[in-house]
Amino acid sequence: MSMFSKNTSASNEDFSRDFKGNPAECQSSILSIIESEIIPRLLKAERVDSSHLSLVPPSRAMPSEKEIETFVTLCISQDPHVAQAFVNRLLAEGLNTEHIFLQLITPAARYLGTQWETDRMDFSQVTHGLVRLHAIAHEIGFAYQDGPLIKGEIKRVMIASAPGSEHLLGPTIVAEFFRKEGWQVVVEISPSAHELVQAVGNEWFDTVGLSVSIEQQLTDLSTLVAQIKRFSRNPRVAVLLGGPIFTIRDLQAADFGAGGICTNAKEAVSLALSLQPND
Repeated sequence: MSMFSKNTSASNEDFSRDFKGNPAECQSSILSIIESEIIPRLLKAERVDSSHLSLVPPSRAMPSEKEIETFVTLCISQDPHVAQAFVNRLLAEGLNTEHIFLQLITPAARYLGTQWETDRMDFSQVTHGLVRLHAIAHEIGFAYQDGPLIKGEIKRVMIASAPGSEHLLGPTIVAEFFRKEGWQVVVEISPSAHELVQAVGNEWFDTVGLSVSIEQQLTDLSTLVAQIKRFSRNPRVAVLLGGPIFTIRDLQAADFGAGGICTNAKEAVSLALSLQPND
């Protein structure tokens, strides 16, 4: 099994087989990530208090369940513009960005998790939808800055796919290994190098793990690793590489300025620990 991602779309059955757990544990893992990590990062910068939301004109009610389901359908479509157009229409009708985050994006993310849990969507559809939600949040202009700014007692790791892919299956599997060893895990779904670099600059991480799936992602990988190190809030951050490309290509971590390459999820935590500085 590759470290962080797979090339093909996956169903609940695929996830269960790779994770070597029962379906309930796997589904719980996905829902946990959506509830505890992805939704807060979709909500982004400021903690929004629903009691302080501005009044909505009578002509525009909060999104209904049917509208949320329609929005999710648009998020998983192949057209990257239709979901944003849907949001723009709601904004034009009177909702503000806080309403969009709390009453549309958040329930949409939970709905995607439920669709995965009940096997009505496969993992690739759920991932595509979550990436689209993240892109809409970024388009609206919020920036996540709520993590710790300095080193703490608990080690933290950010796991992400390299720009150019939308795979969360592998990162989710790896996240479970880190979490079981007591690490605080952030599964970052930023689709661009700029957002990944921004993420490591906004909060402290002891380790960053990047999944590389295809040949094209290798071209700018050295630059991305260098930027992560340069702008990381942790000046001695360890960068790990993994993913399918390293199982078919004989490549060295030093070629990209990284601390190590891991192609087995079970070994990721021990490798990360070995790269931590001795204070």
